[in-house]
Amino acid sequence: MTSFKSTMQFDPSETVATKGLGMLPSSAENRNLPISPPASVKDDAEVGKEPSGVSCEDWSGKYSFAPIKEHHVARAMTKRYGDDLYRTAVSDVIIVGCGSAGLSCAYSIARERPDLKVTILEAGVAPGGGAWLGGQLMSAMVVRKPADNFLRELGVPFEDEGDYVVVKHAALFTSTILSKVLSFPNVKLYNATAVEDLITVKDPLKSGNLRVAGVVSNWTLVTLAHGLQSCMDPQTITAPVVCSFAGHDGPFGAFSVKRLVATGMVDKLGDMRGLNMRCAEDCIVNATREVVPGLIVGGMELSELDGANRMGASFGGMLASGQKAAREAIKLYQSYDIVDGEVAGGKVTA
Repeated sequence: MTSFKSTMQFDPSETVATKGLGMLPSSAENRNLPISPPASVKDDAEVGKEPSGVSCEDWSGKYSFAPIKEHHVARAMTKRYGDDLYRTAVSDVIIVGCGSAGLSCAYSIARERPDLKVTILEAGVAPGGGAWLGGQLMSAMVVRKPADNFLRELGVPFEDEGDYVVVKHAALFTSTILSKVLSFPNVKLYNATAVEDLITVKDPLKSGNLRVAGVVSNWTLVTLAHGLQSCMDPQTITAPVVCSFAGHDGPFGAFSVKRLVATGMVDKLGDMRGLNMRCAEDCIVNATREVVPGLIVGGMELSELDGANRMGASFGGMLASGQKAAREAIKLYQSYDIVDGEVAGGKVTA
């Protein structure tokens, strides 16, 4: 098998005849020229020619980008990523999972409380979870009323079918809410970043109990390479409130509630029951809550904890569970006396 490196090497045995196949001729004066652009550039004088250094949107063949060097790109990304890590190391609310419930929660908190730092962690490269398709490989997204009110708020169009509405493509909902969430200045999303553990500390509000005080995260590729608790030193994010929407059981699914069982903070999981659209969504929305001090759980992950029914390809319960979690998170945050991102006690009211 030819290696990637070998395919990039110049073969001096090639002749001028190979030029028509997209290769450079082997003449001495051309051997040191870059391999891009290929033979589609008819004039050899244009090969390797430096741009003018002035940006120009000329579609007649003179389109030119503003000048840049490789280290400009590297610094632009690393500086902002480093600044983000520094700033979000202490957050106000952490959201685990960037599917439809996590996005709905993030949007609702950021809109209601623009003063709170909201940090979202998503194990996948593409945020949105299962909300890019309505169900199986079909496009349309079904949302039962009254969750259509949330679609109106977001400005997502739909067809009204009476007791439910249909968005023509689930990606329309997901791309709309994702763009709105990311436009909030108080929201930071880390995708391709897995939650490996929960930070647990003694609860100052309930003597003898533990509370969740943040998360331990790592790049997903590192976590996959070394197991859910990797040997690579991870990053920690402290926050007084964590909302988890890690979905149903899987490699990263239901992570927070499974970790609660492993640490003894919860006796056992109820395990998600079979699909029943008639009752599942109402149950999950109404049961979305703080399951242990500092940790709110909703969506399909809550089904695994409570032993509730699966919802199927009906998304109203996911949207409303995220909204309910946002309400609970704001109430919790407002009830705490917080010092450096940690709960020091209850807030004293006059």
